[in-house]
Amino acid sequence: MKNNKEKNPKTMLNLEENIEGALCYTLGFVTGVVFLLLEKENKFVRFHAMQSLIVFLGLFLITAIPFIGWAASVLIAPLGIALWLILIYKAYREEKFKLPVIGDFAEKQLKKLDKK
Repeated sequence: MKNNKEKNPKTMLNLEENIEGALCYTLGFVTGVVFLLLEKENKFVRFHAMQSLIVFLGLFLITAIPFIGWAASVLIAPLGIALWLILIYKAYREEKFKLPVIGDFAEKQLKKLDKK
């Protein structure tokens, strides 16, 4: 059995990675950007930060489209809240939960960032 330190490695901010991963989603794309900038080493946290950025920035942009986005926001808002809660829960449970298409895109973007 692993001790707690091995199970939840610390991050640059000296938090357990599952806590920091869950925090990536708390304020949508804003916390995604913040954790991408602050966390340079932990791949688990960086993945969740990038996925948060892509998902919630995309939802924000869709709902910002005049008329069509506003009408769609009636459906998007409850689905977005459900997705937000699921992603926080999965990150907290230490799961690298990849959304279809978006999760793969997030990984590709991280690889590009890490090469720089």
